[in-house]
Amino acid sequence: MIGVSTKILGRKIIYFQEIDSTNEYAKRIAMEEEEGTLIIADVQRKGHGRRSREWASPRGGIWMSVILKPDVHPRHLIKIVFVGAVAVVEALEALGVEARIKWPNDILVNGKKICGILAEGKYSESKVDYIILGVGLNINVDKDALPPEATSLKEILGVELPLMDVFKVLIGKLEHWYGIFKRQEHDILFNRWRSHAILNRKVRILSEEGEFEGIAWDVDEDGALIVETPDGKMEKVIYGDVSLRYA
Repeated sequence: MIGVSTKILGRKIIYFQEIDSTNEYAKRIAMEEEEGTLIIADVQRKGHGRRSREWASPRGGIWMSVILKPDVHPRHLIKIVFVGAVAVVEALEALGVEARIKWPNDILVNGKKICGILAEGKYSESKVDYIILGVGLNINVDKDALPPEATSLKEILGVELPLMDVFKVLIGKLEHWYGIFKRQEHDILFNRWRSHAILNRKVRILSEEGEFEGIAWDVDEDGALIVETPDGKMEKVIYGDVSLRYA
């Protein structure tokens, strides 16, 4: 990984040709490793997203997890996924690809998912031991190796990109926005997220409390999605799945 100029993220890089899951490995070593340690693999056999959903991770993508140990109150940890989402969108922007964010952290290009982001960690009510930020970005993955709802940079641009070049852009963006998070400049983070987010749209929410539809207007200061239901009531969604409605 020669040429990485970040100061925190990627100071130590652990590379695998193949692994079960970079996030799972990161969780196993996180307590002993320094902040910024990064695990990256060519292939994940058991890549997963939220709620243990499978994430296809064949050769040709960036599958990585970074160990973070921010000195913040645990209530702020939900914002880590916003850090990842903004960083990925800005990295894609630098590569000439316009992407949008579906709350809180699905990265879409032309309506198809190009990147998965997952934050997991160990923390108590008052202390953060670690948080793992996992990023899976489809770069040179063939269309046939992806589910129909996903896409890759190769499919969008029509050419393969050097993985190292994409990695350098991505890790630089991650470090920048992680720094903003650690300085607790949350307004800057959320405003940038809003500028790329899919809002003012009809959505369907599926959560532990049930299922409902409404208009997704904004996020609050904690990152909860604010949805207006058909009867005019404003609901805050902290955890749940969002699907876009087209009618």
